[in-house]
Amino acid sequence: MDHRISGIDTAEHYTWGGVCDGWHLLKDATLSVIQERVPPGAGEAAHFHSRARQFFYVLSGTATMEFEHEAVTFAAGRGLQVPPGTPHRFVNRSDADVVFLCISSPTTAGDRTNLPGTTPPHTEEK
Repeated sequence: MDHRISGIDTAEHYTWGGVCDGWHLLKDATLSVIQERVPPGAGEAAHFHSRARQFFYVLSGTATMEFEHEAVTFAAGRGLQVPPGTPHRFVNRSDADVVFLCISSPTTAGDRTNLPGTTPPHTEEK
């Protein structure tokens, strides 16, 4: 069993959308924990995961999760679950960076279906 401490200073880093950061704090086929930073105005394309259940927990800032018929805004110290098969889009509508944890079980690798025509400006799929 691996008992190493993980943080953004040692984790695998990637960028998405040209302006967003992600750090793989735990990268396992059964469980993924990613810390992400999304600047104001940035977001991802609407999509869904067939197998993965996700939990988004805001560490700082304010996030908005867009669903098919509603948008939910939540701030630091709050989290939101997205069940498998649920179309969603994470976006930062605030004027400050949002930093959050995205916890997925199992991993979303190979389990993402983008919805057509939903890639926002300055943003790519992650």
